[in-house]
Amino acid sequence: MAAERASRGQRRPTILDIANEAGVSKGLVSMVLSGASGPSAATAERVVAIAERLGYRTNRTAALLARRRTRLLGVTIIPSNIYHGELIEDIQEAADAAGYELVLGSIAGSRDELRTIEMLIDFRCEALLLVGPTVAAHKLAPIIADVPTVCVGRVLDLPDVDVVRSDDSKGMGAVADHLVSLGHRRIAHVDGGPGVIADGRRRAYRAAMKRHQLEPLVLRGGLTERLGALALDALGESSGITAIMAFNDRTAIGIVDRLERQNVTVPGEISVTGFDDSILARHSRIDLTTVNQAPEEQARMAVAAAIERLDAGRTERREIVLPANLIVRGSTSSPPSQAL
Repeated sequence: MAAERASRGQRRPTILDIANEAGVSKGLVSMVLSGASGPSAATAERVVAIAERLGYRTNRTAALLARRRTRLLGVTIIPSNIYHGELIEDIQEAADAAGYELVLGSIAGSRDELRTIEMLIDFRCEALLLVGPTVAAHKLAPIIADVPTVCVGRVLDLPDVDVVRSDDSKGMGAVADHLVSLGHRRIAHVDGGPGVIADGRRRAYRAAMKRHQLEPLVLRGGLTERLGALALDALGESSGITAIMAFNDRTAIGIVDRLERQNVTVPGEISVTGFDDSILARHSRIDLTTVNQAPEEQARMAVAAAIERLDAGRTERREIVLPANLIVRGSTSSPPSQAL
């Protein structure tokens, strides 16, 4: 065998090399290394041992394949969403600490959410972490059946799916309470468009306005700066609005930019709030009053929930709701003596 390996020189070992040394077919080796069912445990162990010795795969990967394990966690992400990016960093740290790797599924352009989830499953991810999924539960259920799944950031009422989220309702309520305490009485909400998370925050805004005996005004927005800015087109000059609660930080930043381009000062004439406490909200130029969703804790608990199902055999559904904390910065103040 030594002479045979010498004849190969530094050439990377192939499946055929493993098959020749193990005395089995190339197809059987391929089945073992792909984790397919069929080969006996003894044969699989022998093939993996040879692959490991020849350096075909790293020791860790070979051992995982022998156990039919990948130790991969699939995570959905919208690349343009800054909050998603920050959350992924925390998820990566938690996964590293537990000895798992991440496969990121990008939701962008022609790659919709369902297709991305299917791709993660095709990559043999052992569990899924769905970050702020927008797809309806009844469409999601058949795709993730039999795959341990954790929904991060929203309510998802499926019997076998764990949920880790912040209390958006209390977060929106805290924003409204803050604005009312400053003296605002005409408070609008630029929403996040369609979607479960947007619907929840919209309902929380309406509930807060009702609690304070104020008239609600919902403007259709979206997830981005552009849609936040466009939402202001529905406001008339005589609206009397002195504060705007935005769906998220990106929407809020778009609103601030549009107002300032119209020579409306923030917060002097109109106060603006966001939701997420993203890195941009903390920038001194933005200085946005917003809501922190405890992303580090969400990430840690989401990874822990997935691993409990994979390694500890937990089967009962778990829903973890973390506090959403108001962060007051410079984009809110008392309303002007005479509203616009």
